[in-house]
Amino acid sequence: MKRFRPARKAFLRLTSFLVIAITIGVLATRAVQTEDKPSPPPQPANGPGGANHAHGQVVARMYGTGPTRYWIFEPADPVPQSAPVILFNHGWLAMEPKYYGAWIDHIVRRGNIVIYPVYQQSIRSPMSSFTPNAAEGIRSAIERLQTEPGHVRPRLDMLAAVGHSMGALITANLGVEWKDLGIPQPRALMCVEPGKTSANSGSVQLDDLSLIYKDTLLLAIAGDRDRIVKDSDAKRIFKESRSILSANKNYILMVSDEHGYPQMIASHLAPLAFNDEYSDRTAGGPLLQWFGERMEKRRLKAKNDPDDPTNARINGIDVLDYYGTWKLFDALTDAAFYGHNREYALGNTPQQRFMGKWSDGTPVKELQVTTVP
Repeated sequence: MKRFRPARKAFLRLTSFLVIAITIGVLATRAVQTEDKPSPPPQPANGPGGANHAHGQVVARMYGTGPTRYWIFEPADPVPQSAPVILFNHGWLAMEPKYYGAWIDHIVRRGNIVIYPVYQQSIRSPMSSFTPNAAEGIRSAIERLQTEPGHVRPRLDMLAAVGHSMGALITANLGVEWKDLGIPQPRALMCVEPGKTSANSGSVQLDDLSLIYKDTLLLAIAGDRDRIVKDSDAKRIFKESRSILSANKNYILMVSDEHGYPQMIASHLAPLAFNDEYSDRTAGGPLLQWFGERMEKRRLKAKNDPDDPTNARINGIDVLDYYGTWKLFDALTDAAFYGHNREYALGNTPQQRFMGKWSDGTPVKELQVTTVP
C-alpha cells in the first residue's frame, strides 16, 4: 500500500489546486459580472428627494424615559426661528432612530423639525398601548419645543406624519384620533408598508379611517418583495379612508429592479436608511441589544457578499429612497404646507412614477400608482 502514497499525495495536491483555481475563477467572474452591470442613478441634485438642503446640520436630543420617551431633531446651520413638524413613527422594535437616521437627516435639513416617539419599552410592551404612548411623547415634545429656550419653534399649522410598518398603523390612527389625543391635526399622512393588523389580536388595530379629514393628503405604500406584511394593510388604509377626496390620495407599489448592481429590492427593509450616530444602547434592554447586534451582523454579511441583493438595502440608501420614499414624502409635505410639488406626490404623473435611470440609460422600473388597488 505504501507505493500508492506518492500518487495519492499528488492527486490531493492536484485536487486542491483545482479547487483553488475554480474558486478564483468564480470570484473573478463575479467581479467582472458586477463591474459589467450598470450602476444605479445617484441622488438628484435638486427637487423632492434631492441633495440640495437648506440647512447644513441636524441637532438631535433624546428626552424622557420608558415607552413615552422621544427624540427631537432640529435644523441648524443656519438655525431657523420656526419650522414645520414631522412625526416619524418607527417600525416594531426599531426603537433607535439610527435605523432611519439618514432619512431623518434629509427631512430635517430640508427645514423641518422631526419628533420620533419611541412608544414601546421593550419587546413585551403591549401593542394596544403604542398609539397612546406615541401621542404622549408627541405632546411632551411639542410642549418642550414651545416653552424651553434654545429650540426651533414648531409650526403646528404645518404638521405631517410618516410611519413604517407598525409605525404606519400608528400614523393612520393619528390621522383619526388627533383631537382626542391632544395633538395638532396632521395635514398629510404617509403609511409605508403598514402592518400587520391580522397578525394577532394584540396588534395595533386601525381606527375608523373614514373619520380622517377629507382634505388630508395620503399615500399608502407597499413593496412588491415585502414578505413580512405584504400589501393588505396598505390597501386597507387606502380603501377605508373613504372621506379623503380621491384626488388627495394614492396607493403606490414600489417595484424591484434587478437590471443593474446593486439590485433595487423593494422588501420590508427598503425604508431603512442608517445613521449610527442616533444609537440608544439603553433601548429595550438586553433583548433589543441582541436584535441590534443581529442587524449589524446582517449588514456586514451583505456588505461582504457581492451577490447579496439586500446589500444596499441594509448598508445604505439608494434609488428606493431618493426617488421612492424620500421623494414622495418631500413632495407630499411640500404640497400640504406650501402648495407646490404636488405632481411629485399625487396624481399618477410621470414625475411621481419616475425612478431615475441606470448608468446605461435604462429607466429604473417606475412606481405603480393607482386609485383602485
